[in-house]
Amino acid sequence: MSALANRSYLLNDFFRDIAPAFYVRPLHGDPLPTPAQIKVDVKESKDAYTVHAEIPGVPKEDIHVSVDGNLVTLQAEVKQQDSTGDNDTVLRSERYFGEVSRSFQLPMDIEQAQAKAKFENGVLTLTLPKKLAANLAQKLTIE
Repeated sequence: MSALANRSYLLNDFFRDIAPAFYVRPLHGDPLPTPAQIKVDVKESKDAYTVHAEIPGVPKEDIHVSVDGNLVTLQAEVKQQDSTGDNDTVLRSERYFGEVSRSFQLPMDIEQAQAKAKFENGVLTLTLPKKLAANLAQKLTIE
């Protein structure tokens, strides 16, 4: 699967170089990120999962995290726009708005009430405590 994806990127680069008019690039800033560009590291301890997700260039107000059972969804709204001063004459104004999201499942359900999120220096850190199973195995005494 990864070899297929890599070939796809190679072909995109090839055609972009041959026929650049078909690929419109922004005049400034970075293009909108794809879900694959949100790099995620997931670590597991005895009681919780720790997720580190790289979401650079997006303010924390535009990042949304939802947890549903063992499904974690990261969503970011990307906004890029030109700014001009008071004495500037606007000859061309471009704005780029978009949304990127990424979802993944964890092996166990998450205790949503105790989950925490922190965003610092472009890295979102989630602390997701594991939900204790309601039907814990119980040792029976044999009579």
